[in-house]
Amino acid sequence: MTGRIRQKRIQALLEALPAPRGGDVLCPLCERPIPPSQQDAHHWVPKSRGGVQTALLHRICHRQIHALFTETELARTYATVEALKQPEEMVRFIRWVQTKPDAFFEKSRKSQRLKSRR
Repeated sequence: MTGRIRQKRIQALLEALPAPRGGDVLCPLCERPIPPSQQDAHHWVPKSRGGVQTALLHRICHRQIHALFTETELARTYATVEALKQPEEMVRFIRWVQTKPDAFFEKSRKSQRLKSRR
């Protein structure tokens, strides 16, 4: 693939992303602007499982993901934003967090399912 073709493909992918409001980065999970103080980099596949690709998420969204899913589950089942939006727990969380201010943060707690695995 030539450099020009690759650049056009990358540009097409970037244009398909939701447009940020006011120049902020948008969280791909909750689709709200992320203030710089609340930005966390999330590896779609955990680094411990060989992942390198990251995306910026709200800190609360990122912590909720890790409160609900193991690294193995993230690597095998939830390695895309579309997959992460499917489980009912995440649907409820996203619906709830979308009603909060962009800079909102609250501590996340591990799910009972993850706590009982220890």
